[in-house]
Amino acid sequence: MMFRPLLFALLLTAGSAQATHYPLTVTDDLGRSVTLTHAPKRIVAMLPSHTETLFAIGAGAQLVAVDKFSNFPKAETDRLPKVGSAYAPSIEAILALKPDLVLADESGGSRLTEKLAAAGLTVYGGTAQTYTEVFQKIAVLGQLTNHEAGATRLITSMRSDMNTLSAQLRGAPKVSAYYEVSAAPYTAGPESFIGVLMDKAGGANIIPAGLGEFPKISPELVVKANPAVMIGLSLQDARVRPGWNTLQAVTAGKVYKPTQEETDALSRPGPRLPVALRVLAKLLHPERF
Repeated sequence: MMFRPLLFALLLTAGSAQATHYPLTVTDDLGRSVTLTHAPKRIVAMLPSHTETLFAIGAGAQLVAVDKFSNFPKAETDRLPKVGSAYAPSIEAILALKPDLVLADESGGSRLTEKLAAAGLTVYGGTAQTYTEVFQKIAVLGQLTNHEAGATRLITSMRSDMNTLSAQLRGAPKVSAYYEVSAAPYTAGPESFIGVLMDKAGGANIIPAGLGEFPKISPELVVKANPAVMIGLSLQDARVRPGWNTLQAVTAGKVYKPTQEETDALSRPGPRLPVALRVLAKLLHPERF
């Protein structure tokens, strides 16, 4: 993660943020220097987390298109053109919009940033993987779009909401938990933003930190760990997996598949982090809510 630590500290502590000065050069998560000569007026966001962040900091009016998975806030995203996804972008449609900034990801699998930059576009490639990076990315997007004050307000509000939730969980015992990102199974390691939320919600993640932020794991790891709560899959799905039907979470019926709206909040490293924390907290410690 490439970021200016001093800038981030100032954004978190300043009573009011200064306007961004252009030309502006930042370094994205691929180590690329990205230069903006002016505040962008035509932005394409290719990740839902970026879309949600722009609306939350007051930069939504600068969006001219989003990726096909961006669906929040619904009224606003419904009105915007959809230009594919990270792995299936509509390059021609994006070019036709003449964006002065595209927000993409740093994935080597999709190579989205590389493809868009090769087409001659100004592209910032990067998204948050860890909890700290969520706030860093909000600050960066505020800087890029000349909405630093909005970014500061959002960060402050998010932290306040999560501190309130944490107070409700004070003294609650840790509950061993497994979080499933997808059925491969991919999961969330303790250092990922989801992993940190689990810890804040009173969970004890069964996944070792050394496996990475979002590792693919062996199902036997879950069997050996025998979590008390499982999140991200249905009870029926858990029962049919070899060796999982006797796990304490399964026998106690504490296997939870969040709604699609809750899943979106949980999987997107952006403004709805407090919503995600509340979802996890209510599943891990329903007696506190």
